[in-house]
Amino acid sequence: MNNQSSNPARSANTSNPKFKKYWKFIIVLLSGYLCSVIGILFLYAQENKQEKPQEENPAYTEAATTQPPKENEGLGPFKSFLSNKENTAAGEEEAKKPIEVTGDRLEYSTDAREVAAFGNVEVIYKGVKLTCQKLTLNMVTKDCLAEGNARLDEEAGVIEGEKISYNFTNKTGLMIDSQFRASPYFGRAEKVDKVSETEFITHRSYMTTCSLDRPHYRMKTRKINFFMGDRVELKDALFCLGKVPIMYLPRFVRSLKDPIMHVQVMPGKDKQWGAYVLTAWRYKITENVNGRIYFDLRQNFGIAEGFGVNYTPPGFGKGDFKLYYTQERDKSKDIDQDDPMSPKKFERYFIRWRHKWDIDNKTNFTSEYYRIVDSKMFVVGRQFNILKDYFFREYEKDTQPLSYVLMHHAFNYSSLDFLVQPRTNRWYTQLEKLPEIKYSLPNVRIGESRFYFENNTQAASYNYQHAVPSPSEDDVTSQRFDTTNKFSMPMKVAFFRLTPFVKNQETYYNQSVDESVGLTRTIFYAGADLSTKFYRIFNIKSNFLGMDINDLRHIITPSIGYSFNHEPTISSSHLKQIDSVDSIARSNAMTLELTNKLQTKRKGQSVDLVNFIVNSSYAFKPKTGDKLGSNLSDVLFKLELLPYSWMRVYTEATYKRSGNRSDEGYNTFTNVNWDSSFSLGRERWLGIGQRYQRKGGNEITFSLDWRINPKWRFYMYQRRNRGHDPTLKRGIREQEYTISRDLHCWTMDMSYNVKRGQGETVWFVFRLKAFPEMEFEINQSYHAPKPGSQSNP
Repeated sequence: MNNQSSNPARSANTSNPKFKKYWKFIIVLLSGYLCSVIGILFLYAQENKQEKPQEENPAYTEAATTQPPKENEGLGPFKSFLSNKENTAAGEEEAKKPIEVTGDRLEYSTDAREVAAFGNVEVIYKGVKLTCQKLTLNMVTKDCLAEGNARLDEEAGVIEGEKISYNFTNKTGLMIDSQFRASPYFGRAEKVDKVSETEFITHRSYMTTCSLDRPHYRMKTRKINFFMGDRVELKDALFCLGKVPIMYLPRFVRSLKDPIMHVQVMPGKDKQWGAYVLTAWRYKITENVNGRIYFDLRQNFGIAEGFGVNYTPPGFGKGDFKLYYTQERDKSKDIDQDDPMSPKKFERYFIRWRHKWDIDNKTNFTSEYYRIVDSKMFVVGRQFNILKDYFFREYEKDTQPLSYVLMHHAFNYSSLDFLVQPRTNRWYTQLEKLPEIKYSLPNVRIGESRFYFENNTQAASYNYQHAVPSPSEDDVTSQRFDTTNKFSMPMKVAFFRLTPFVKNQETYYNQSVDESVGLTRTIFYAGADLSTKFYRIFNIKSNFLGMDINDLRHIITPSIGYSFNHEPTISSSHLKQIDSVDSIARSNAMTLELTNKLQTKRKGQSVDLVNFIVNSSYAFKPKTGDKLGSNLSDVLFKLELLPYSWMRVYTEATYKRSGNRSDEGYNTFTNVNWDSSFSLGRERWLGIGQRYQRKGGNEITFSLDWRINPKWRFYMYQRRNRGHDPTLKRGIREQEYTISRDLHCWTMDMSYNVKRGQGETVWFVFRLKAFPEMEFEINQSYHAPKPGSQSNP
């Protein structure tokens, strides 16, 4: 009796009766290799073609977009000459524009070529406006002397003074006893020297963002350099509240493009932290490097400090670095203070470094590095995490930040990605990619034929590592080469768009589960996509409920997609499981989708009123799963209503059809989420949403942001649980209230937050209105889910 080899990649003995079925696999294998060879040859030829740009696939593009020709396009070597000639002519025309002078009385001296104007004088020239009561102007040199309530208006700022000496050609001058405004700053000076079009220097002056004649605060100095639209520089300045000096600043540099305050202080009280003060000091090192210094004090945790740097080296992109460190002395109730063996001191720090560099218009480089050292997580438990405890906003966005280096290059018709993704924090289970190389060629037309070709290829060395303290033998290591080649032929049959396709996938593995080496798996796919569109226009004009309906267009778009793939030549049970590529099994399924859209016209433009989508999939006799016969998967419903410009309602629901028919939720709606938002005027907004799970969570979220009057603003946020999940208590889970008061040049926020099980937090925030953005925020806000989200937070 002959022994059958356990390796599925090896040939079986011909005496085995199952060998009669193996001829199918042999055909599939040969066809796969043939498609791969054709694909590689086509790639080589396509990348070296330069005749014409890629033509879009009509199966995915409804209509071509015609771009207007660029100015001087196609003129070749004459383009630069014509452009320079046009610019020269424009410059000469600008130079010939006369100076416009108006006033109650004008006198002109022919010999001196001077104009004298008296009473309500106004001069306009090249975007500059000068007003005064008395003016002397030389029409040749364009020098002038303005007296009496003189005011100079330029694009970057305004200067007022009793006497202004100014040249309209080079836009320089001298202002005596003047006031100035260069957004967002106000100031007063004994003398202002305007040395160029974009720079002026003040002497014996002060600067503030308060517009009052007697400002609430000011920075007083002997000299201020204003680079209009760019930055402001002070040396040896005194910071004063009113006229009382509070602080000495040896040097102060402020970018006029930066909306964030340089010095930020946030006091408050929290159940876990106790009383706290968070501070951040922003500073500028060079033109391309600026940084922040953090110094925070928490009553229960002690002192934490850190720094950050933003840099933009010329020609090397931009990046940022952040370090936050604490020797935490935990005095909270999380630690048993009476247990002498329980540690009370923990070293915790967080490092983040990010960089992005657009090397050229086709190549870019991106990298991120995260390093977390947290002895509290290691000793006490994983419920503690320095990101979660100190940077909750960053933790919400990404609970497990990854370190990686990515290089991307775009060719004429395709792209190449090189990715290295090591694990830098052993606290997390992570898939290492050391490295992963991907090549992607989207649908391109093959010559003048009706066929299109698509290729996706990747080669990688993977290492799936479990979080400590899992043993290393649980880790999975695999090297894999995978290529997919697809041929399609989009066509129009009557009023249908039909796109049949064939595809094959070849995957090489260095080792299988049973340690067999050099395995090649082949999968053959075939299918088609079919869609059409019907529409009808209803001649309806109505203002029912103020909806402003001008005709209605109903669009129905049904689509069907069919895909079949043969049983892989190597079963997934013989492969190391890294991702979905390794778990592919035989599939024979159809996807179904129906879209209904209702549109009208407002102000000559098409506007969506209703968009309703239903989609599902139908599997033909699957060999795996709870059902052995053909079955329909879960049905997904999406509905978007936009009856008014100020109102939006979005709903999504899941009707369960997957799983066992005996399941309690079978043939019922298991998830229903909806969100509505209302813009009820300027700075008046309301949002309501619900997350419902059958026999689970049922959470309602409410948010209100309301401007009561110019001085007062109110904000409220609530989360309430009404579900039947035994792990969550019913009632309010979180609530937050904020009152904002306008203090002329300042805004004060008073906030109160309560979280069930975590206690209360109170904090105060003072913001300069000129710089409203804060570097750190701890308030809550309402977030509608993204389309397709089925989460129930």
